Amino acid sequence: MRSSKVALVASALALFLIAGCANESRADRAAPAPSPAAPASAPAIQSEPPIFAVKGEVLTTNRLDVDFSKYQMTFLELGADRCIPCKQMQPIMKEIAAMFPDRVQVIFYDVWKDSAPAMKYRIQLIPTQIFLDQKGQEIARHVGLYPKAEILELLKKHGIQ
Repeated sequence: MRSSKVALVASALALFLIAGCANESRADRAAPAPSPAAPASAPAIQSEPPIFAVKGEVLTTNRLDVDFSKYQMTFLELGADRCIPCKQMQPIMKEIAAMFPDRVQVIFYDVWKDSAPAMKYRIQLIPTQIFLDQKGQEIARHVGLYPKAEILELLKKHGIQ
């Protein structure tokens, strides 16, 4: 039963990655870089501390060990740098990061280059925006282009002005 669930999730993620954005052909996408696999016998040692965004800037990363505690809210954008709606989100993300440098950290994951964030946050379509509190608990989720005015409304609803 468990293996069939894993196979179903893997199949869904594969379809997601194959389909991508509707407005873009597969030929337009860059081939994903192979991720180096650690040997099975290698111990899991975390040599680096958790990451967080520089105040007022968008952090583009593939690391999943984010420190949510330094900001009131974290705005995750899961997309791809070659997806049309995702490209339209880029200036909005930069504006939000600049408007709330001490309260909101903005992080971008390119799921076409690394699917681990897509799997961790269980996304099915891109772009997907996820808003998390200081404990890393999900507050809100949106799929598709998210207008700045609506993001500001969400932030205000959660005490960020």
